[in-house]
Amino acid sequence: MGRLAFPISVAAAAVLVFAAPGAAADAIDDAAWDVPSRTSFSFRSVIPGIEWGTANEREMRTGLSLVKLYMVDYALRRGDGSAADLALAERMIRYSDDSAADAMAAKYPHAIDAIAAEYRLPSTKAGAAWGMSYTSTADVASFLATKQLTDPGSPIFGWMSAAGDRAADGTSQDWGTARLPGVEGTKWGWSDSGPLEVASASYGAGFAVAAHTRGTPEDQTADLDAVMPRLVLDLVMRLTG
Repeated sequence: MGRLAFPISVAAAAVLVFAAPGAAADAIDDAAWDVPSRTSFSFRSVIPGIEWGTANEREMRTGLSLVKLYMVDYALRRGDGSAADLALAERMIRYSDDSAADAMAAKYPHAIDAIAAEYRLPSTKAGAAWGMSYTSTADVASFLATKQLTDPGSPIFGWMSAAGDRAADGTSQDWGTARLPGVEGTKWGWSDSGPLEVASASYGAGFAVAAHTRGTPEDQTADLDAVMPRLVLDLVMRLTG
């Protein structure tokens, strides 16, 4: 998979240079999105009011391993502060280790719902097991953007930026939002059974992005690659016109 051709940082810069926060959302509300419905995508800036996403960005979808972000955040800030929690958390973010997530979920069974309530994530809900939970790309991107504002020193960001080339189960971690220029760290997710679904969430200086695709890693990268030039050009035209 090639690197996504059009930098998301250009879009962020365009918003910051050409629009006030209040005007940005209005300017892009009716932006044309040319991305298959199999993929949902969200962008959030740390500047309030600068955000956008596909029409289905708030759709409740399988959370996959992106919900490990919520579980780890709970453990780091509201857990017992143990070295064991820290070790499990690192494995969950850097290597998407399911056995570590199982142990964390057993210790903090209400973590996902607690974080959803705290961060006001309306499409996030815990399932019977952490792997059966739900979230949306809007929720994940909003969570990461809020974390940058309220807790920029969180180990989560360092672990995302030091993610392993391969996950604990051998899956390559190299697709989707990780391919966007300006990205500094990423968390990935994928289904282990049933129809293939993949997800990725990344952060960069002052922004966060998330994507979920009912398809392959290559499908997600292709969908983001195809939509970015049109989105950025449309945004610049609207904000400068």
